[in-house]
Amino acid sequence: MQDDENKNLMLAMALSALVIIGWFLIFPPEQPEVIPPEKVVADGRGGANQSLGTQPDGSIVASAPAAGGTSVPVDTAETIGTRENALTKTNRIAIKTPRLDGSISLKGARIDDLHLTDYNVRLNDPSDKITLLSPTGGPKAYYALHGWTPYDSLTYNDVPHANTEWAVESGDIITEATPVTLKWENDKGLIFRRTISVDDNYMFNIEQSVENTTDEDVRLAPYGIIARQGEPETIGFYILHEGVVRASDGEIEEIDYDDMPDEAIDPRENAAVSAVDVEANGWIGFTDKYWMTTLIPNTGQAFNSVSKYSANSDTYQTDARLPSMVIPAGATQGITTSLFAGAKEYEIIKDYERNANVDSFIDSIDWGWFFFLTKPIFLVLHLLNNLIGNMGIAIIGLTLLIKALLFPLAYKSYVSMARMKELQPEMEKLKEKHGEDKQAMQKGVLALYKEKKVNPAAGCLPILLQIPIFFSLYKVIFVTIEMYHAPFIGWIHDLSAPDPSSFLNMFGLFPWGTPEVGTIFAFFSIGVYPILMGITMWLQQKLNPAPTDKTQAQIFAWLPWVFMFMLGQFAAGLVLYWVANNTITFIQQYTIMRSQGVKPDILGNIFKRFKKEEAESK
Repeated sequence: MQDDENKNLMLAMALSALVIIGWFLIFPPEQPEVIPPEKVVADGRGGANQSLGTQPDGSIVASAPAAGGTSVPVDTAETIGTRENALTKTNRIAIKTPRLDGSISLKGARIDDLHLTDYNVRLNDPSDKITLLSPTGGPKAYYALHGWTPYDSLTYNDVPHANTEWAVESGDIITEATPVTLKWENDKGLIFRRTISVDDNYMFNIEQSVENTTDEDVRLAPYGIIARQGEPETIGFYILHEGVVRASDGEIEEIDYDDMPDEAIDPRENAAVSAVDVEANGWIGFTDKYWMTTLIPNTGQAFNSVSKYSANSDTYQTDARLPSMVIPAGATQGITTSLFAGAKEYEIIKDYERNANVDSFIDSIDWGWFFFLTKPIFLVLHLLNNLIGNMGIAIIGLTLLIKALLFPLAYKSYVSMARMKELQPEMEKLKEKHGEDKQAMQKGVLALYKEKKVNPAAGCLPILLQIPIFFSLYKVIFVTIEMYHAPFIGWIHDLSAPDPSSFLNMFGLFPWGTPEVGTIFAFFSIGVYPILMGITMWLQQKLNPAPTDKTQAQIFAWLPWVFMFMLGQFAAGLVLYWVANNTITFIQQYTIMRSQGVKPDILGNIFKRFKKEEAESK
């Protein structure tokens, strides 16, 4: 009975994994319907009741209440052309550093054009770099905007906003050594300045100041915004988070894009809003698999951390809304915040956490539920990759190291399986004796276990303890950016992409090409490593006791080949991990079974089975 329960559990786990993987491959998440922006006439003030407004140039402005109940405007103009065309619509200041290339728009002083020069879109093709930020007026606008919320008698037009045309006061290009200062003056005696600088990696500093030349105090509240128009393209795999990520006094929260519209609707903003009051340390932004943009107030700075989705403009937005400040008459007040826009490289992010006091910044990497396992596993993988210089070999080395550490647990499991394997002929005799009498069969099995002093559940606990560890290893390999365009050996030039070989052209022997990744035909275009994974999974399966139920036995017999096709389009690094894990497991289990007096003859058993089936057919 216990044996049947264990087989049912294993069957359920295998089928569940199969269903999950198949669902995400065949039915990727649907893109939401894009709702055209509604042009609602606003009163022009920064009051709490403002929702959407039409600006003089015709662009749509979505508003979000900031600290104190007033509002923050964000330009979400409807897409009108290509990205290149949108860049020509505004005057710009270039950004040029060793790792970044792009520009800021003088309209709104938006950071809305950014490329990551260390990362190519296509392998070995430096002509097309990863695009992180894009301007409004083009497809998939994605940008950062900073400004001030007006209070008291000041109105929307009395402060710089999304459509303000800034003038350059100093500097002509933003580099790691040369900042740029912008200036804008209203007609009420307020002079606004914004100095934008960037380091030699991915961190921008935005210094905002207000000079009050009037004879009265004024009150304003600074803010920062990251906006994305339209739902971004995501991988959509269940073990990876893509969407909002924020830290609030040490607490990390993740919100998927498809969950943002489900937040409570705030009528003041006409949007679905999730807000958190941060007392001292925090940040908020958007994360993709490898890239991220994040608003970071200074350490010790209280602020209102907001994520929201506006259905009217189909805009996803994160805000860092700081408390209002009083600028005395004749004085100048300012504040500096930071913006991270770049790749989620462990060393860089850890350095910002350690030396720039960005609290919990390392947790912007998606470590998952088992973070207490994924973090140390990643550190070992990171160290091995630095020592060896090849991520594929580092993956094999890490798998070998973890299998060695878990060998004492594995030993107990494999000994139990060896004893069960040894009882297999006796089980077959019981099956022939009792036929379809399941109750008599169960009694006979239990008596056999008692006679031979075998506990079928003895190997379950060690296996269950290993599952979180190997899931964590899988997670680490899936999310680490060090896999991106990393070569292995032979034909594997990018461990983050599927194995490019294919049995459809006999692995390059025939002159025709292979189906493109993402097409239905690519599902059948499996390479060498997925085939090796299927074979090693099958070999490992042959060392385990076969299910007594014929249906279960048939399902288990097909699983290696089904998984071979299912995982065939996964990243080569992940498939390499499965091949290494299956191979090491097979060697360990085979050796232990031999030490227990069990001599598995896998090929011999296959021939025997064929002969038996042939004899029965005659």
